[in-house]
Amino acid sequence: MRIPRVYVASPPAAGAAMTLDAEAAHHVTAVLRLRADDPVCLFHDGVECQGLIESVGRRSVTVRLGEWRSVSRESPLAITLAQGISRGDRMDYTIQKAVELGVAAIAPLITERTTVRLDDPRAARRTEHWHRVIVNACEQCGRNRLPALLPVMGLTDWLPQAREGARLLLRGDAGRRWSTIQPQSRVTLLIGPEGGLAPAEAARAEAVGYTAVCMGPRILRTETAALAAIAALQSGHGDW
Repeated sequence: MRIPRVYVASPPAAGAAMTLDAEAAHHVTAVLRLRADDPVCLFHDGVECQGLIESVGRRSVTVRLGEWRSVSRESPLAITLAQGISRGDRMDYTIQKAVELGVAAIAPLITERTTVRLDDPRAARRTEHWHRVIVNACEQCGRNRLPALLPVMGLTDWLPQAREGARLLLRGDAGRRWSTIQPQSRVTLLIGPEGGLAPAEAARAEAVGYTAVCMGPRILRTETAALAAIAALQSGHGDW
């Protein structure tokens, strides 16, 4: 039987028992519907611990801890997904699957063709929601370290920041094919929202060092392009 996994935001407890914070306790009781004596695996920042639920109260859960162990399931290839924010649940889907595929960081970007309008309060709420998507994906896939979720930024502000490693821009009309790419240990994937980046945006990206590449003769949706590129990188240069 697969033991349910629960992310704890606070550092591991030093004693034999740990009282979960409100969010983790709610997940245990309301989502997983676990009860006293049920097994559970807690994880935080690269370590995990199997334990048994000792008590379940109305608003608190206490876990009898086993031994905390350092367990890494991270890829040796550090991939940053710089993703133009897409509509509805497409962005959630992209983030969830990117976490499962092993990305190291996710940068949500506002581009010319981004139709989702995010003022500061909306961006904060959306970022909190995406954080929960990342936590849930890590609980499911076995990762013990949450990928970094970078602040929502405009593309113009983002472009000068990614300087280390290979920088790849996915474009359906690019003359260079994916098979010619030789990534380094760090890769930034830049992918536009629905409709892709505007021509001027793509030109600015290439001007600061991004290499435009094409993944084939078919036009891919933004969420398909992101996941196909990550999977190809992990297969050829990562931990697959």
